[in-house]
Amino acid sequence: MRVTLVQIPLDWADPAANRARIGQLLAPLAGATDLVVLPEAFTTGFDMQGGTGAERMGGATCDWLLAQAQRLDAAVLGSAFIRHEGGVSNRALWAAPDGTIAHYDKRHLFRMGGEHECYVAGREPLLVDWRGARIAPLVCYDLRFPVWSRRRERYDYDVLAYVANWPAARHYAWQQLLRARAIENQACVIGVNRVGADGHGVAHAGGSAALDALGRPLVELGNAPALETVMLDLGALRELRQRFPAALDADAFTLAPTGGPVAWSQP
Repeated sequence: MRVTLVQIPLDWADPAANRARIGQLLAPLAGATDLVVLPEAFTTGFDMQGGTGAERMGGATCDWLLAQAQRLDAAVLGSAFIRHEGGVSNRALWAAPDGTIAHYDKRHLFRMGGEHECYVAGREPLLVDWRGARIAPLVCYDLRFPVWSRRRERYDYDVLAYVANWPAARHYAWQQLLRARAIENQACVIGVNRVGADGHGVAHAGGSAALDALGRPLVELGNAPALETVMLDLGALRELRQRFPAALDADAFTLAPTGGPVAWSQP
């Protein structure tokens, strides 16, 4: 599977400008990739304004994502602030060439930035079957929480895909946590981060990466804008799981559907 990592700066609170610039970057990829991964909040940057600039499903950003997916013949993943009947969520949007959009609302809201005061947390994970791979999209701060990211019977994926606005001050944690999620879940991991300072002056150092199921980098971008396509070897992933089936010895558990505490059970 060909996956394209799009590591870019973002124009602050200017969805039209971001969509236009990203569209120009993606145009040459038509027919040359299977999945495009954009940063978290790719239309606005990580803006804690309580959803004043939030869109609705079926709005300009959803239409743009679907147009890109159809033009590229690839799925396109990124997050945006979306208003719904329950409030506003930081929503990962998965647009497919067939004209459908699936979504996942970020479960872990970054309280140190006030995200939990502005937005509604998600309660359900998303698993997408796409061109021979099972892909689980997640958002930024979710990376710190291994239980939510853990492979389990009803959430058994090949690829974890994290979209992020991860600050430079915690760049080392970003690098190590991506590796940990790959190794502990025996899964390929994609992490796409932005670069540049946001509207609050917070610096972002990029470091977007694609890792194999042993946590080894297939590609690791620096701190400059970059767009790179990498091939994920799903055959090698499955061979590893057969040869070294560590998941068979993992602790069994269930997650409360309302997002409450984890209920542990014996294997």
